[in-house]
Amino acid sequence: MRRFAIGLAGHPADGDDLCQMTIERALSRREQWQEGTRLDSWAYRIMRNIWIDESRARKRRGQTFVDEDAGLLVGADGAQEARMELGDIDRAMARLPEEQREAVLLVVVEGYSYKEAAEIVGCPVGTLNSRLVRGRDALMALLGEGS
Repeated sequence: MRRFAIGLAGHPADGDDLCQMTIERALSRREQWQEGTRLDSWAYRIMRNIWIDESRARKRRGQTFVDEDAGLLVGADGAQEARMELGDIDRAMARLPEEQREAVLLVVVEGYSYKEAAEIVGCPVGTLNSRLVRGRDALMALLGEGS
C-alpha cells in the first residue's frame, strides 16, 4: 500500500501522509466495506480517491513546489548509480499521465491482476490494458532518452 501511495504522491513523506489518510478514512467508514470482498482493493480505491481529491485541492489552492530537477544533485556522488537509476525511473513515472501511472503502479509494481487493477481504478479491463501498454511504452521511451 505504501509503495502505491509513494508512486502516486511522488515523494515518500507525501506517500506516508496518503497512507495515513487512507487508513483513517477506512477505519472511520469500515461499515461500508462489504464482507466477502477484497479489503486491499477497497483500501486502494479509497487511497486513489483521496489522492485525486488532494491533487485537485492542491491545484485550486495554487500551491507551488520546487522544480523536481532542483534536487537532482543533492547528495549525489559517483557511488550512487543505483539510486540515480531509481531516481530516473521515479522521474519517468512522474512524467506519465495519471491514468497510465496508476495502471503501471498497480499491475507492475503492486502485482495486481488486470481485473483487480481495473476494479480499483473503476474502468473496464480493456481500458486498463491499453493504459498499461501505453504506460509501459512511454516509460521505455522516457528511460531510453537518458541513454
